[in-house]
Amino acid sequence: MVAGLLDGAADISPWQVVLQAVDWLPFAHVDSGLAPVEQGLLYELRLPRVLVAAVVGGLLAMAGAGYQGVFRNPLADPYLLGAAAGAGLAATAVIVLLPSAEGSVPIAAFAGAVGGVFLAYTLGNTAGRAGGTATLVLAGVAVTSFLTAIQTFVQQFKVEELQRIYAWILGDVGGGWDQLWLVLPYAAVSAVLLLVHGRMLDVLSVGDEEATSLGVRASRVRFTVLLAASLATASAVAVSGLIGFVGIVVPHVVRRLAGGSYRSVLPLSMIGGAAFLVLADLVARTVLAPAELPIGVVTMFVGAPFFVGVLRMTRRAVT
Repeated sequence: MVAGLLDGAADISPWQVVLQAVDWLPFAHVDSGLAPVEQGLLYELRLPRVLVAAVVGGLLAMAGAGYQGVFRNPLADPYLLGAAAGAGLAATAVIVLLPSAEGSVPIAAFAGAVGGVFLAYTLGNTAGRAGGTATLVLAGVAVTSFLTAIQTFVQQFKVEELQRIYAWILGDVGGGWDQLWLVLPYAAVSAVLLLVHGRMLDVLSVGDEEATSLGVRASRVRFTVLLAASLATASAVAVSGLIGFVGIVVPHVVRRLAGGSYRSVLPLSMIGGAAFLVLADLVARTVLAPAELPIGVVTMFVGAPFFVGVLRMTRRAVT
């Protein structure tokens, strides 16, 4: 996060940036020597960007860990149940059909993500419980395909808006303080719900029957974790667009380093996800400076090869 504050177009001494960051801490009073304009640049542009990246990264990584615990699959993704497709459709609809209401894109994306997950969960339940988590995954795939098709159809009404639509889809964490205040309440609720269910996810990992024999209601735990992970995903998508692979890369690395207990995986994924996305944003701002690379492109460059590696390791484990 300090590295994120140091990077920018304005030529500000790193030491002064560090002093100013210390001055922002509670009960700390340090004279950084920065002019008011430079302080404003740090406070209004760099600091909220770093904080939004940290919150979004932490949410996506925790959501990924939660989904992986519920589905007992290390390849489960925060966008598994149609959250990304629902958010993309809602954001596209606002940009194309309601251009005067551009400020409502985050709210629409949040509602769309929640709606996509609700559709997938409802569709999965209509098949009964026989399919278990596999039925939910298939329902998520079906809903994602359907909503993506509608989004493509809506885009045809205003082809000239495609650049704005794809800019949102590829992700951005530069929304400022308003975006941070928008996501924080949902982030707090979803993070608390996921963290307190870490032990129960450990119990679920041995199977539903064994969990029931130990006094854990598997269906209730699964629903609560899915709800919290989907809320985390929806709130992250609402302020940042669609940033992929964070929920796969970070929990998998954490699991390799700290073991498989979700009491450790969930909080460490939150911290690791925050660090990962702040670093990805730092790369996005510097690799083509003064131009800026969409942050989603950076996470794809890291995540796609990593995903292939996880697939190969999973295959070896199965064989």
